Amino acid sequence: MVEDFHKRIRWKDFRGAARHLVPERREAFLRARAELHDERDLTISDFEVLDAQLTADGMRAFVTTRLQWMRLPSPSEQTATVTEEYLYVQQEKTWQLERMLDGPFAGELP
Repeated sequence: MVEDFHKRIRWKDFRGAARHLVPERREAFLRARAELHDERDLTISDFEVLDAQLTADGMRAFVTTRLQWMRLPSPSEQTATVTEEYLYVQQEKTWQLERMLDGPFAGELP
């Protein structure tokens, strides 16, 4: 699931990526993509999953990822080590992204 989320944002499939978010954050995430013109201006050039840790109860996972991206008009590529928090939703038997600290979407996934 983590790999799929990152591949989708890399290839600008933001609707597909939003399906991996907790439902209450999906609309704001998509609205921010439109307002920031990320279809045109955001390029995720690389990602690497560095680590994943489960909580003792197995209901949360903390994933550390290195992301490289550029958002126009800035010509500079940025690199960040991003912590993502995933929640296991038993009813749906899926993992959903709840929070992303740092990176290009930190403002929408506080």
